[in-house]
Amino acid sequence: MFIVENFISVVKRCMDFSGRSRRSEFWYFVLVVAIIGGVIGGVFGIGGIYLFYLLIVVLLSLSVQVRRLHDINKSGWWYFVSFIPFIGGLVLLFFNCLEGTRGPNQYGPDPKGR
Repeated sequence: MFIVENFISVVKRCMDFSGRSRRSEFWYFVLVVAIIGGVIGGVFGIGGIYLFYLLIVVLLSLSVQVRRLHDINKSGWWYFVSFIPFIGGLVLLFFNCLEGTRGPNQYGPDPKGR
């Protein structure tokens, strides 16, 4: 149940924009959000419940994205590169695929404990 543990970890740190998040925590969160979103959208359609779900997901996604950027020793302000059409999303995708900085960095200790 590693996937569920990573998702719960993100939910527990909902408004925590400090520290670091591993690639696995980020990508398992994205996977679970996509599955739940597909189920909610399929069952209820695009309505109030789905929009409420999206609001929650935006808050959770922002915090885990900032921590993921911290893991590769980048400021959370790099998130705003995603607003650049076409290129921004690709840059953020590339950053999310990078391995985190080995050892501690300015944002905290290595979440892998290396």
